[in-house]
Parts: sequence; C-alpha cells; structure tokens
Amino acid sequence: MISYLYLAVAIIFEVIATTLMKQAEATHKPAILLLCVFGYLISFALLYLTLGTIPTGIAYAIWSGLGIVLIAALAFFVHGQSLDIPGLIGLGLIIAGVVVVSLSKTAAH
Repeated sequence: MISYLYLAVAIIFEVIATTLMKQAEATHKPAILLLCVFGYLISFALLYLTLGTIPTGIAYAIWSGLGIVLIAALAFFVHGQSLDIPGLIGLGLIIAGVVVVSLSKTAAH
C-alpha cells in the first residue's frame, strides 16, 4: 500500500515539475528551472521505489496517465489553455484506461 502512496507523490512532483517547466521557459529564470529538475528527480526516485511491489507497466501507466490528465487540468486553470470536445474525450479515455489497468489481475501481484 505504501507503494501507491509513493506513486501518488511521484505523480504530484511530476505534475509540478512539468508546470514549472512552462514557467521556466516563459521567464528564463534559472531558479525555476532548478526547481523543475528537482521535481523530476524526486518524481523518478519515488517511481523507482514503487517498482518493488507494483509491476513496471502498471506503475508507469498510472504515473503517465494521471500525469497527463492533471497537467491538462493545470494548463486550463493556470495558463488558460483549453481543450475541445475530442481532447476532453481523449482525457476521459485516459482516465478509463488507468482505471482498467489498475483493476487488472496483474495489478494485484
């Protein structure tokens, strides 16, 4: 169960780092870029810790799928970016895929 907590925190750090990357590009501030790199390092370290108990494919599917959805949501709220109907359907399919993968028999091992 602790592995899923690590995975959740890894996703949060990855989403923050990706959001900071946009800010670093826009402002050209090295401090923001360093925070971005730090966020990715923490994210990958926590992802690594999950792989002892969660299969790689399952962990990565959850990490990347939820990261995509959360980054799209932050892009909407923070940067004013929006998605059209096909984009929203795609995000819904990603969420559905993460749920199905998480519930698979392989995820229980």
